[in-house]
Amino acid sequence: MPRNPENGPSQRQLRVGEQIRHIMAETLSRGHFHDEVLIDLAGNVTVTEVRPSPDLRQATAYVISLGGLDMNTILPALNDNAQVFQKDINTKANLKFTPRVRFQEDTSFEKVQKLDELLSTIKYSEQD
Repeated sequence: MPRNPENGPSQRQLRVGEQIRHIMAETLSRGHFHDEVLIDLAGNVTVTEVRPSPDLRQATAYVISLGGLDMNTILPALNDNAQVFQKDINTKANLKFTPRVRFQEDTSFEKVQKLDELLSTIKYSEQD
C-alpha cells in the first residue's frame, strides 16, 4: 500500500536521514575543504536534521551556526562544496543511490524562541 505523504516521512527516510546527518557531521569535523569559508567556519556549523525525499535521491540538510556566524556566507559555501559531502555519503552509507544534497538554514530554534517569548508574555488571571 503506498504511503500517504501527509503522514510524514517513512521509517526508512528517517533512518537514512539520521545516517546521512552523522556522516555530514563527521565530514564537517574533519574539515578537508578547499573553500576558505569552510576551512575557517566548518567547526562552527551543526547539521540539525537531514530530510531525504521519498525516493532517497534528494536530501535537504538543515544547518545552524554556533556563535551567531553569518549564514549568508556559510550556506553558499556549503552548497558549493556539496560534492565533498556526497562523496563521503557514497563511501560510508550503504545506499543504492547517493542523494543530491542541498543545505538550508534551520530556523526552527528561532521559531521556538519567539513562541516561548510570546507565551511568557501571557498574563493568567487567578481563578478561585
